Amino acid sequence: MNAQTQSLTLSGPAGAIEASLDMPAPELFASPLGTAVVAHPHPQFGGTMTNKVVQTIARAFVQCGWRALRFNFRGVGASSGVYDQGRGELEDLLAVVQAQAPVGEPLALAGFSFGAFVTSHAVARLSSVRPVSSVVLVGTAVTRFEAAPVPADLHPKTLVIHGEHDDTVPLAAVLDWARPQSLPITVVPGGEHFFHGQLPLLKTLVARHVRA
Repeated sequence: MNAQTQSLTLSGPAGAIEASLDMPAPELFASPLGTAVVAHPHPQFGGTMTNKVVQTIARAFVQCGWRALRFNFRGVGASSGVYDQGRGELEDLLAVVQAQAPVGEPLALAGFSFGAFVTSHAVARLSSVRPVSSVVLVGTAVTRFEAAPVPADLHPKTLVIHGEHDDTVPLAAVLDWARPQSLPITVVPGGEHFFHGQLPLLKTLVARHVRA
C-alpha cells in the first residue's frame, strides 16, 4: 500500500494467516496510536485484503496515526484452511487481534461487507474483555448472515456506513438490523456496494470518525 507496508505471516487456528501491516509515517507520528484490524469481503466472491474498500479503510486509519492490519481469511491467498461460513473466520480475526493488538493498547475493529459481519461478532466477543476504541462497519452483510448487535456502550464509537443504492446488501435490510438498536447509519447518497467513484469520500468519513 505504501513504503510503510510490511508483509506478515501470523499463526491462526487453521494454520498460516497472510497479513499486511500498514504503518503511519514516522515523520508524522512518533509512535502509532493503536492498531486497527480490517476484515475483507466474502472469500467465495473474490474478497481479499487487497480489496479497494478495505485498503481505503486502512489508509484512513494510517492517516490518523494508527497501525492498520489487513489479513486474508482462511483459504484466501496464502492463508491456510477453507471457507467456514463466518465461524472460522471469526476465529481468524480474533487470532490476528491477539497476535498484533496486545491488551492494554488501543484497538479498533473494522470490516467491509462479509468482513463487517464477522467484525460485528468480534466486537461482541471482545468488548466484554477489553476496551474497543473504535468500530467501523461498511456495507455490512446482514441479508445472508446474522450480524451481531453493537453493544450499546460502543454506539458513540461506532461508524456504520452504507450506500444508498447498494444492490448487494439493500439499505433497508441494514436499517432493519440497526433499528432495534437505535444505531445510527451514515448513508452515502448514490453509493453502491463497492463505493465506485466515492472511495475518497469513504476515506474522509472514516478518518473523521477515527479522529473524533
